Amino acid sequence: MATVTAAKTQMYIWQGTDRQGRPAQGEAVGSSHALVKAQLRKQGIVAKTVKRKSQPFFQTKKKIKAADIAIFARQLATMMKAGVPLVQSFDIVAEGLENPSMRDLVLEIKNEVASGTSLAASIGKHPKYFDDLFTSLVAAGEQAGTLETMLDRVATYKEKTEALKAKIKKAMTYPAAVVSVAVIVTGILLVKVVPTFATTFKGFGANLPAFTLMVLHLSEIVQAWWYIIIFAIFGAIFAFTRARRQSHKFAETTDRLLLRVPVIGDIVYNSVIARFARTLSTTFAAGVPLVDALDSVAGAAGSIPYHDAIKRIRDDVTAGQQLNVSIKATNMFPSMLNQMVSIGEESGALDEMLEKVAVHYEAVVDNMVDSLTALLEPLIMAVLGVLVGGLMIAMYLPIFMLGSVM
Repeated sequence: MATVTAAKTQMYIWQGTDRQGRPAQGEAVGSSHALVKAQLRKQGIVAKTVKRKSQPFFQTKKKIKAADIAIFARQLATMMKAGVPLVQSFDIVAEGLENPSMRDLVLEIKNEVASGTSLAASIGKHPKYFDDLFTSLVAAGEQAGTLETMLDRVATYKEKTEALKAKIKKAMTYPAAVVSVAVIVTGILLVKVVPTFATTFKGFGANLPAFTLMVLHLSEIVQAWWYIIIFAIFGAIFAFTRARRQSHKFAETTDRLLLRVPVIGDIVYNSVIARFARTLSTTFAAGVPLVDALDSVAGAAGSIPYHDAIKRIRDDVTAGQQLNVSIKATNMFPSMLNQMVSIGEESGALDEMLEKVAVHYEAVVDNMVDSLTALLEPLIMAVLGVLVGGLMIAMYLPIFMLGSVM
């Protein structure tokens, strides 16, 4: 049975006239000249010339990041609130984007919208960049006739969640980067510097200190097996990431262990609570039914144990139980969240209460990350000093002992 492959889309430059007969030009994404001309005709543009946009020979395509999607949502929301038509908003937003890949994506969505496809359906064709939550909120805005308000809400949600993720990454990557540098420097010293001292020590004719002997033996091991050590490190990282991706049980176990790590576990816990409150507040305020909203919240949880807990909450709510009772039954959420949800359900202001919870826990994460960074800086410097200084002391210790004997 023959398989049909999707045609590769490319960027085209066109020149022509608009509906009023005025000269116009621009860029469009399509799989061929004919399809680009057809898209332009649907927009009321008569294209005189359409040619493929030349690309640099050595061009590496820049990836589209979540931050790019957040910027796109904010700029599109701003254009819509200013009264700019949707199709024209895409052109303005695309011109201001620095990432060429994101610009191509925006122009592709613009062509689909201009040809009569709804915005929700257009972005739904790109699930790699627009998740179900984004798509469902845009669809709700289109159906209710409040697309500009919903885009503003989506933009705020994306900005808040990305800021929170950036804080978590800062807390995780800084010590990991410094430790990696420390390991690399230590490896270079063991392979290049220590052997030089070893040849010098052979002519001493005296017993070396135990600390020096230990470092010399470690240097011999690293010199003999350095390629196996590097392969083992990268193999362990690859195996870990693959196991997390393929095994739900393994991912759940590692997430539970991460939550128990001192300081880091507290940051992850508070960030999950903040994300839960922020996502549920945004979806509920948008008019998404609570059961459907909880599905979106589970997908955005970022932690397998809480993903499963939110799914249980959804099942309880579907069975007719109150949200605050369902949350309390999991024993995984703080009492403040339970109380605020209870007040919100009684007063009919659940989205406002959840918004306040999200703001509180986002501030908690900010403070914890700042405190952790301040604590780690001297600690990491001490570790670096012990590693590098320890090696130097081990190498110079025999020389000092020899000097004291002479």
